Amino acid sequence: MAAITIRYDATPTGSRFMRSDHFLRGIMGPFGSGKSSLCVNELHRRAREQARGPDGIRRTRWAIIRNTYPELRDTTRKTFSEWIPDQLGSWSEQDFSFTMKYNDVEAEFLFRALDRPEHVKKLLSLELTGAWVNEAREVDYHVIKMLLGRLRRYPSARQGGPTWSGLLMDTNPPDDDSWWYKLFEEEKPEDAILFKQPGGRDPGAENLDHLDGGVDYYNKLASLNAGDLIWVKVHVDAQYGPTMSGRPIYPEFKDHLHVIDTIRARPELTLLLGMDFGLTPAMVLAQRDPKDSQVQVFDELVATDLGAVQFAENAAAYIKRMYPGRHIAGYGDPAGDIRSSTDERTPFDVVNSQGIPIGPAPTNDFTLRREAVGRMLTRLTLLGRPSLVIHPRCKVLRKAMNGGYCFRRISASGQERFRDVPDKNSFSHVAEGLQYLAVGEGEDSRALESSSERRKVRQPFKVKMAGARRR
Repeated sequence: MAAITIRYDATPTGSRFMRSDHFLRGIMGPFGSGKSSLCVNELHRRAREQARGPDGIRRTRWAIIRNTYPELRDTTRKTFSEWIPDQLGSWSEQDFSFTMKYNDVEAEFLFRALDRPEHVKKLLSLELTGAWVNEAREVDYHVIKMLLGRLRRYPSARQGGPTWSGLLMDTNPPDDDSWWYKLFEEEKPEDAILFKQPGGRDPGAENLDHLDGGVDYYNKLASLNAGDLIWVKVHVDAQYGPTMSGRPIYPEFKDHLHVIDTIRARPELTLLLGMDFGLTPAMVLAQRDPKDSQVQVFDELVATDLGAVQFAENAAAYIKRMYPGRHIAGYGDPAGDIRSSTDERTPFDVVNSQGIPIGPAPTNDFTLRREAVGRMLTRLTLLGRPSLVIHPRCKVLRKAMNGGYCFRRISASGQERFRDVPDKNSFSHVAEGLQYLAVGEGEDSRALESSSERRKVRQPFKVKMAGARRR
């Protein structure tokens, strides 16, 4: 057989992926970012690095999983064959498997679709070195859990065992209520790691040399699907999608850019509060970094079926317990200045009586509130950092910004239409709490700098605290 040369140059994210030895590795990116090619080449590399058995052969066995047979045949196998030529082994069409043999390497690749119950049952009998799940968002999580139990089983301990064993998974971004999101963003098991590729229109977009038109490939995709902002957000910009059907209010939000886990509440800085009321009252807690005025949201309080006054009492107690001694500037929904029917107190009265200064935000205008946050999402500080960042512990706010806070779709024939006011749902109150904080901090004035419109912003209500100083 003539010599065969396989040259694979991994993208920056792909290089980090291949250097990792984590048992469970996921990679998430936009269309055309080279995720499948990466996983094929990683399986090949691990097969070559397997230690020799007693007979001098490097034996491994891998399962390659896709949710349906047509996609497994037409997409996954095609990508595999582009990198592992048929000359390196032999195909069994009956078992839909490929056995690769060259030099001292012998690796079996078992292709399995999961669109039939009997196919899932077949996984129970496999003894595998590792596996790759292609487009994992389409696969049910119970399959993933079952598959994990079949790994680390080949070669046997008598033959030396596997040098490395694990599960590789690639996907376009799923919605933020998926098992993928819960696994990698919330639970974060010790031996699991997620690698995120930049969006196709980001400065660091990857694999452009292998796409027709480079970055124009993504610009055209976005243009052709301009009427479906959620599709563009997921498949072009590589961001988690919303949990419901609707048009996201903040398409400017980029999860990989605006969510960071290094934020720490600093007791010397002013604690900024943004509060909204209703049947799902909510509050966001933030601070400004004095280095460049970056707004850092590090905590949230969200309630369900709790009155505004009771929520205010709970919020005041929480702040005094978790963030004692902080200088505070708080802003809330002006509608919260309405007195309770039982004791004539407003929510503002309640928190202020506890020494937590918070008052009505200077405006309740939705356009100004939306633009105040929207401008922060698109503006960089003097240090080149995003003007607004959110800690991942703010789970409801994060989902809201990823599209849970949205304009509801209107059922109508013909062109797709949406309401022009936000859908009131479990995500709207925490997002609007952030808006009240933004307008209270003067961000709505900045949103109008480029407009001929000017307005007077009345000073937000604050309670002066002796000895405290704004930083």
